[in-house]
Amino acid sequence: MSDQIEDIGLPAREAAAQFLEAALARRAGLDEAFAGSAGRGLSPRDRAFARALTMAALRHLGTIDRVLEPKLQRAPPERVRSLLRLGATQLFWMDVPDHAAVSTMVALADRVVATRKFKGLINAVLRGLQRDGKPADDPETLAPAWLMARWQAAFGPEQARAVAAAIAEEPATDLSVRDPADAAALAALIEGEVLPGGSIRTRRRGDLAEWPAFAEGRWWVQDAGAAIPTRLLDVKPGETALDLCAAPGGKTLQLAAAGAAVVAVDRNADRLKRVAENLARLRLTAEVVTADARSWSDKRTFDAVLLDAPCSATGTFRRHPDVLWAAAPGDIASLAEVQTRMLDSAAARLTRGGRLVYCVCSLEPEEGEGQVRGFLARHPEFTLAPVTAGEGGAPAASVSPEGWLRILPHHLEGGIDGFFAARMVRSA
Repeated sequence: MSDQIEDIGLPAREAAAQFLEAALARRAGLDEAFAGSAGRGLSPRDRAFARALTMAALRHLGTIDRVLEPKLQRAPPERVRSLLRLGATQLFWMDVPDHAAVSTMVALADRVVATRKFKGLINAVLRGLQRDGKPADDPETLAPAWLMARWQAAFGPEQARAVAAAIAEEPATDLSVRDPADAAALAALIEGEVLPGGSIRTRRRGDLAEWPAFAEGRWWVQDAGAAIPTRLLDVKPGETALDLCAAPGGKTLQLAAAGAAVVAVDRNADRLKRVAENLARLRLTAEVVTADARSWSDKRTFDAVLLDAPCSATGTFRRHPDVLWAAAPGDIASLAEVQTRMLDSAAARLTRGGRLVYCVCSLEPEEGEGQVRGFLARHPEFTLAPVTAGEGGAPAASVSPEGWLRILPHHLEGGIDGFFAARMVRSA
C-alpha cells in the first residue's frame, strides 16, 4: 500500500500536525479540530490519512516520546516536536516509505521561518530513529505517568499494565442492533461476529453510510462496553425511561428499541440534533429535551433512569486516545462533584420500585465506586441490585464482589471500552 500513499503530500501532514497539537492542548480539542478548518480543502483520501496519522501518533505517544527524549539536548518548539512525533509515527506505525516519512517532515519545517532552522535537527533525529529500528511499546510508558500511578493503585500493577497495553491497539467497530433477533443476520452481512450481550463487532472499514443495512436503520455504532449499562435496566415495553446526559444517543436508542416510552435529556442542543437524526433513521421515538440534568424542572417520575454522567472518559482511550493526554489530575475531582449532584437529581426522578443505573466511561474510582458508595450512604431509600456474571454481556471479570461492574479494556478479547456501572432500586 505504500506506493498508494507515497504521493500524499504536505497539506495532509500539516493538517495532522494541527490535529495533534489541538488534541494535546485541551479536552475535546481533537474533535473540534476534526470538525474545524484544518482539514478543509483536503481530498477525502488526504483527510483520512491525516486522521489516521494523528490517531496512530496518539496511541503510541508514550513510546514516541520515550525514544525521542535521549536524542534531544533541549526541548524544541512545540511545532518541531509535533513534526518529530509524526515522523516517528510514519516510520514505525504507518505504511509510509522511510524516505517519505523523513523528507516530508523536513519539508514542513522549511515552510515556516520559525521552524526552518530546525530542519537539520529533524532530519538527524528521524534518521537516528530509523537506524535504531522500531521500538517496542512498553505499557509502563504508554499512558501519562500520573494516570499509570492511579491505575496501579486502583487495580494493582499487573492489571494496570494490561489496561495500558490496550492503548496501542486499534479497535474494531462495535454495533448495536435495533432488533436483537436480527443480530446473526446482520453480523453475516457486515462480516462481523455477535458478542455476548448481542453487540456486533466488525473489522470492516469505510464510510458507515455505505455499509449494509445502515439506510434501513437496523443498527448504530456503539462500543460493546457502552451498550451494557442500558441492558442492566432491563426495560419492558410500555415502561417509562429517562436517559440523563443522553447525547450522542446510543443508550436512548437502546431504550426506545426495547419499547420504553423514553425521555432523553441533555444540555447540549447541537449534540441532541444527532440523537434526533438517529432516532429518525432507526424509526424510533423518544422525547428529546434540552436541559441541564441537575436542574431540569420537570416533575415527572419514571420506572427506569439511566445516568451516564459526564466524566474524565479515561476508559474510552481505545477510540479516543487524546483523552489520556488532555486530561489533568484536577479534572477528576471537579467532575466527581458534578456526578454527585447529578446522582441526587436522578434519585428524585424515580417511582417507588424504580431502577437507577449509574455509569461512567471512566477508569477512576472517584467517579465510579466512590460515587455509588456515597450515594447509598446519602439515600437509604435505595439498595444495590447486584449484577451477575454475563448479565447484559458483562465480562465475568468485570463483576465486583459488591455487585457492580468495573469493566477494564482487556476484559474482552479484542478490547472493550472501560466502564463503571451500578444498578440500584428505590424502595420508598
